[in-house]
Amino acid sequence: MKFAALRSLFFIHPQLQPLIAKMSLLDTIIFYIVHSVDKLELWHRLPVIIGLGYLALRRQLHRRYNLLHVGRMSGTKYDVQQYPHRTADGKYNHPTDDVIGSQGTFFGRNMPPSASKFGLLEPHPSVVATKLLERRKFEDNGKQFNMIACSWLQFMIHDWIDHMEDTHQVEIVAPAEVAERCPLKSFKFYRSKQVSTGSSLDQTKTTTTDGFLNSRTPWWDGSVIYGNNEAGMVKVRAYKDGKLKISREDGLLEHDEKGIPISGDVRNCWAGFSLLQALFVKEHNLICDMLKEHYPEFDDEKLYQHARLITSAMIAKIHTIDWTVELLKTDTLLAAMRTNWYGMLGKKVKDLFGNILGPELSGLVGLKKPQDHGVPFSLTEEFVSVYRMHATLPDKIIIRDINSKHKSVTPQIQQEFNMIDMIGKEGEKMLSKIGMEKMLVSMGHQPCGAVTLWNYPLWMRNLVAHDIDGEDRENPVDMASLEIYRDRERKVPRYNEFRRNLLMIPISKWEDLTDDQEFIEALNQVYGDDVEKLDLLVGIHAERKIKGFAICETAFFIFVLVASRRLEADRFFTTNYNSETYTKKGLEWINRIESLKDVIDRHYPEMTKTWMRCTSAFSVWDSDPNPPNYVPLYLR
Repeated sequence: MKFAALRSLFFIHPQLQPLIAKMSLLDTIIFYIVHSVDKLELWHRLPVIIGLGYLALRRQLHRRYNLLHVGRMSGTKYDVQQYPHRTADGKYNHPTDDVIGSQGTFFGRNMPPSASKFGLLEPHPSVVATKLLERRKFEDNGKQFNMIACSWLQFMIHDWIDHMEDTHQVEIVAPAEVAERCPLKSFKFYRSKQVSTGSSLDQTKTTTTDGFLNSRTPWWDGSVIYGNNEAGMVKVRAYKDGKLKISREDGLLEHDEKGIPISGDVRNCWAGFSLLQALFVKEHNLICDMLKEHYPEFDDEKLYQHARLITSAMIAKIHTIDWTVELLKTDTLLAAMRTNWYGMLGKKVKDLFGNILGPELSGLVGLKKPQDHGVPFSLTEEFVSVYRMHATLPDKIIIRDINSKHKSVTPQIQQEFNMIDMIGKEGEKMLSKIGMEKMLVSMGHQPCGAVTLWNYPLWMRNLVAHDIDGEDRENPVDMASLEIYRDRERKVPRYNEFRRNLLMIPISKWEDLTDDQEFIEALNQVYGDDVEKLDLLVGIHAERKIKGFAICETAFFIFVLVASRRLEADRFFTTNYNSETYTKKGLEWINRIESLKDVIDRHYPEMTKTWMRCTSAFSVWDSDPNPPNYVPLYLR
C-alpha cells in the first residue's frame, strides 16, 4: 500500500508526459520535485523557506519552457551611455537592441498559441457571460483588498499593456437562449491587430508566425503618467523645474477643453484611476523640488528625467512589496516579494553592501546586468489574460464624511454614486466635487469585489468605452462577452491547455476545479462534460483559491515568472540602478519608501493617522493591523 502511494506520487500525469520528454535530465528532476508537491497540494502550507524553494524551482522551469519570443530582434545596437534616462517610447533599454520593449512591439507568449479545435463562438461568448460571469449579487473581498487596490490594478495595466486594434469591426449577436437577459442584444468592436512576425513557425527557436502589437511600453517606466511616446510626454510636462502639469486648485489632474484629463494614459479612465495618477504626479513634482534643492545645477530636462526614474522605481517597489503582498497574503509570498527586491539577506544587508551576492541573496534590483534568459523582454498574451479582474469593480462608490464632528476610525457614509457615473468626463467632474482627500479615504474604506464566478459587473455589459484619446466610442460593448472573445481571438489556450503548458496538473472533471455545487451545475450547463472547452477567464474565476490568495493558483504562476522578469530584464533596475543614474538623493528617496502609505503620508500627513488602522493602504482601512510576529520570517 505504501509502495503504491509512493509510486502514485512520482508518477507523471499522462497529459504532461509529452512535455517532460523534451526536458533535459536536470529539468526533469526539477519537474519531478515540483510535480510531486503539486499532487500533494502542499507548497503553500510548507515552512516559508521550503515554500520559497518550491517557487524558485517552478520559476526556473517557467524560464526554460514558458518564455517564447514573438517576432525577430529588428533593432540596432547602440551606445548605452548616450541614453542615461528612460525614453518616451521605451526604446534603448534592452542591452543590444534599441527597439525591444518599446511602444508598438509584439506581445510575447508564455506558451504556444492555442491548438484548440473549438471555434471563436463555441460556446457563444454571450452565453458564457450571462450564465457564468454576470453578477447576481455583489460579493466583496472582505477586508483584504480595498478600492485603492482595485484602482491600482488599472494603474499598472495602463503602464504596461494595451493591444493595437485593426480597422475592421466584428459584431457579436446574442443567441436566442440568452438574448432577453443581455443588456446588449448585439455589439460591435474592433478586432485586435494581427501582424506577421516575418518568421517561420519553429518552436525550437521559440517564434510564431504572427502576433499582436502593444500600444503601450511594457517596461515598468511610469508611462501611465508620463505617456507612451514623445507626443504623450510633451502633453503632460509643465517645462518648468522638471515638473508635470497638475491643477493648483484641487491637486487633481488638469483637463483639456473637452474635459479629458491631461495625463500619460486616458483610455477607459475612471475617478479612482485618475486619483492615483494625480497622487503620483504630485510625488513626481515633490521629487523635482528635492532634486532642485540638492542639485541646483540641474536644468528642467535633468530634473524631469531623474524624477521620472525615481517615481517609476517607487511605483515598481510599492507594487512588489506592498500591493502584491496584500493580493497574496501569506508569509511565503511576503518573503518571496521582499526577496525579489532586497534578497534573502534583507534590506539592512543590502543597504550596507549593495547587490554583491546575486539575485537570491541580494535581490533582482541592482544586478550587474539585465537577465532576459535568452528571450528579449516583452509582456505576454497570457499575462494580459490572467490580469482580467473586472470582478473587483463594485456597482457603487461609497463616499464617506471626513468632515464630521463625530470622529471615528470608520467615517460615516455620506452618499453613494453608481460606478457608471464615475467613468470618463462625468467621473472627472464628480471627482472634482468630492475632492482627492475624501475620495482617497472613501476608497480606503470600501472593499473591492471578489474574483469569482457571477461577480462580473452588470453595468460593464453595456459600457461606452474610450479610444486612446479618452473620447467616447460610438458603439457600447459587452465587456464580459468581449473578454471571452479576446482570449479566443488571440489564441490564448483555454483553461486546461493553459495549465498543461504551465506544467500544472490539468482537471478531468468539474469537481477538480471547484467544490461549489452551483458552479459545477452551471459549468456543466454551458460546457457539458467537456473540460477542454472551459475558457481561461471562467476557469480562473471558478478555481478554488489558496487561503490568503485573492486570485487563483493558475493565474499566480504566470505572476511568478513575470513579477521577476519586469525587474531583472530592465537595465534601469539592474545595470543602471545606481547613484550616477538616479542620483544619491534619488536612491535614498526610493529606499525610504516601503508602501503606498508612505506616499500618502508625505502628501496628507494626518490622513492615515486619523482614518487608517490597518498595516497596508491596500487593505480596508478599518481592518486590524497585521499582528506582531516575533518568529523570523524564514523560520515561520
